[in-house]
Amino acid sequence: MPEVPSSSARLLTPSQVAEMLQLSVDEVIALILDARLEGTRVGTPAQWRITADSVQGYLDDQSEEARRFALWRESNAASFPELWGRGHVRSPD
Repeated sequence: MPEVPSSSARLLTPSQVAEMLQLSVDEVIALILDARLEGTRVGTPAQWRITADSVQGYLDDQSEEARRFALWRESNAASFPELWGRGHVRSPD
C-alpha cells in the first residue's frame, strides 16, 4: 500500500505528473503501482495524488540511470587491449 504523505507535501494529480514527465496518465499510475512514484488515493471517489518529492526523486533516478548507461556504452566502445596494455596503442600520449 502506498504511503500517506505528510501534510506539508505538495500533491500533484496524475495528469499534472503525466504532463511534467511527458507520459500518459496510465503510465503514471503504473509508476505508482510499481512503487517508482509515491502516491496515495484521496477523496470519494478515491483519486490518485502523487508527492512532488517523489517526482523529483524519479527524475533523479532516471538521470542517474542515463548517466550509467552512457558510461557503459562508452566503456564498450573502448579498445580493451589499449586499456590493459596489450596490443597496438592507436594514439600514445
